[in-house]
Amino acid sequence: MLWKRNKKTDPAADFDKTGKRPVIRASICTGEKVAGFQDESGHIEELMLIAGDRDLEEFMRIYKVREEEIEKVW
Repeated sequence: MLWKRNKKTDPAADFDKTGKRPVIRASICTGEKVAGFQDESGHIEELMLIAGDRDLEEFMRIYKVREEEIEKVW
């Protein structure tokens, strides 16, 4: 077949969160929130924009993180 559908891949399958902690980076000025993981050196790998509760739930489901594990960073 010429037109095959690409299968959706799980974004968490390619991401190694070993030694990293889940964080939400929040902007004080704009209120924008971005979820990701922070390594020991302080570098944050931003993975997902959080516009509401549904986005946060989706982040937790995809990356298998509980809400009490997530730290807020300013």
